[in-house]
Amino acid sequence: MQRRCRSAKFLCIARLPDYQFGITRHSRLRDCGTANVFPAVGAQVWGVVYDVSEADLAIMDGFEDGYGREFLSVNPVNNGSTPIIVLVYVAEIEANVPLPSAEYKRVMIEGANQWQLPTAYLSMLEALRTTQ
Repeated sequence: MQRRCRSAKFLCIARLPDYQFGITRHSRLRDCGTANVFPAVGAQVWGVVYDVSEADLAIMDGFEDGYGREFLSVNPVNNGSTPIIVLVYVAEIEANVPLPSAEYKRVMIEGANQWQLPTAYLSMLEALRTTQ
C-alpha cells in the first residue's frame, strides 16, 4: 500500500459483514483473476483500513481498473461494536474468470499474515488454486 499511496496511514483491521470474498474479476493488467467482494448474507470479509489522501485515491483508481468505489460499513476489530464507513473497490462479477496467478495469491497471503487476519480467513486464501 505504501508504494502506491505514500499518504496511507493504518487505521484498523476490520470485518465486512454480509459480503463474500471471491476471485470474480479478470484483471487485464495482471492477466489473471483478481479479488472482489459481493453481498452474501452471513458471510464476512476481513481486511485493513487505511486513511488515504484524495490525491492518492486518484492514483489507486488507476490501479483498480474495472473496479468502482463503494462506501460500505465495516466493523473495526478492538474498537467495540461501532461500525465505520469505508471506501471499498468493488467490481461487477464476471463469467469465466481465470484463476489468480501464484504471485497475486502470494501477495494476498503475505498481507493477511502481516496484519494477522483470522486463521480461517488465511486458510481460505491459502486454499485458492492458481494458474501456476
